[in-house]
Amino acid sequence: MLIPLILSGGSGTRLWPVSRKNLPKQFLSLTGEGTLFQQTITRTRKLPHVAAPIIVASEDHRFLAAEQLLELDIQDATIVLEPIARNTAPAIALGAMHALERDPNALLLVLPADHLIGDTQSFTDAVQRALPAAHQGWLVTFGIRPDRPETGFGYIRRAEAIGSDAFHVGQFVEKPDLVTAESYLADRSYDWNSGMFLFKASRYLDELAEHAPEMYDTVRIAHASAKIDLDFVRVDQATFAKVPDNSIDYAVMEKTTRAAVVPVSCEWSDIGSWSALWLAGMRDAEGNLREGDTIAVSTHNSLLRSHDRHLLATVGVDDLIVVTTPDATLIAHRDAAQDVKRVVDELKASGRSEHSLHRVVRRPWGSYDSLESADRFQVKRIVVKPGAALSLQKHHHRAEHWIVVSGTAEVTCDENVFLLGENQSTYIPLGSVHRLRNPGKVPLEIIEVQSGSYLGEDDIVRLEDVYGRS
Repeated sequence: MLIPLILSGGSGTRLWPVSRKNLPKQFLSLTGEGTLFQQTITRTRKLPHVAAPIIVASEDHRFLAAEQLLELDIQDATIVLEPIARNTAPAIALGAMHALERDPNALLLVLPADHLIGDTQSFTDAVQRALPAAHQGWLVTFGIRPDRPETGFGYIRRAEAIGSDAFHVGQFVEKPDLVTAESYLADRSYDWNSGMFLFKASRYLDELAEHAPEMYDTVRIAHASAKIDLDFVRVDQATFAKVPDNSIDYAVMEKTTRAAVVPVSCEWSDIGSWSALWLAGMRDAEGNLREGDTIAVSTHNSLLRSHDRHLLATVGVDDLIVVTTPDATLIAHRDAAQDVKRVVDELKASGRSEHSLHRVVRRPWGSYDSLESADRFQVKRIVVKPGAALSLQKHHHRAEHWIVVSGTAEVTCDENVFLLGENQSTYIPLGSVHRLRNPGKVPLEIIEVQSGSYLGEDDIVRLEDVYGRS
């Protein structure tokens, strides 16, 4: 049984301000149809004899993953929630343990959810070529044939052949400087380290137990105490917090004697920075990658990305990244794209929310857009999906006014339950127990005006919640 194991816990900080902790790059439509997560899932469905996927996702992104699977009409996937980020080695161990519950001989195809592959057929062929080595107990990784001297990737040096398609891994190499990367390109025995793998689930766990026994034992205990919560497998948080943080490369692949590599050219990119997206995208005659409403005058080799209802214009610039969102703008030289993460670090250090939240925040019931805020008041546009409901809740520091713009609202306020139609409104006093529900078949849109001494999102006391957040 070939089981895709999709790793979906990344934060994509180098693609700020579009990718943020609350909505990272794997769940964004950056290139092609659908999000990167959806493209990865769709790619695996084209493999022969493939089983239902296992997704290891952050608890914060559980509803994003579930919703995007439903958009693909995929209902057989399993979503394992990683309560705390602990890098790839523990995440893969969780998936491997779950896979062995299905099939003691399960093969895992481990794929990051945020990679782009332009040539799906070459990728499929590479998986087929890697199967014999994986069946023989090799831990197979896929090496991407380099087409340029890249300093942003690690490399794998191929050694002697294993059969006709795989090779022993001679060496894992850290990200090189430019001169070294140029020598690797000329050598032709070095491939980029893609972070994609194929191996038996049992074999991986055996190697993990040998080379990282503390990690193996702690993940095993956390997995054994996992519980089903709605459509998710929820791993014990207290136990998983004790798991050592390490990647599969450091924990296993660089220590095992059974590491193999299958080289492949499949138009691969990890979309790890804005410059990587620029390289992967469809550029115009001036070398510009343009998204949204943009005007480029005497502009060359730049990435220009504008958000809705916002015109972005450049004049006389080259090799720039200019990205706008409703609440932030990034301007960077293309060569400095890897340093965008430093902006995110500074936002975190200063306690600003822009590193994690967009102005539009998605929730399992819909979304809200913070239109205006000042001292003691805030205005939001709230959209509730048909049939969905917010939690039964109260606030200690704010009151709320709700005005229905479209759709029908069912309002609970203390002991009263009543309906509101378009252009009708109600008042929720401070401390009142309340809930908003959409009983209709079209989205409900309301304007919410908050007033009070404190308006933070942590002033929500959930008393009851269909999404398990109370």
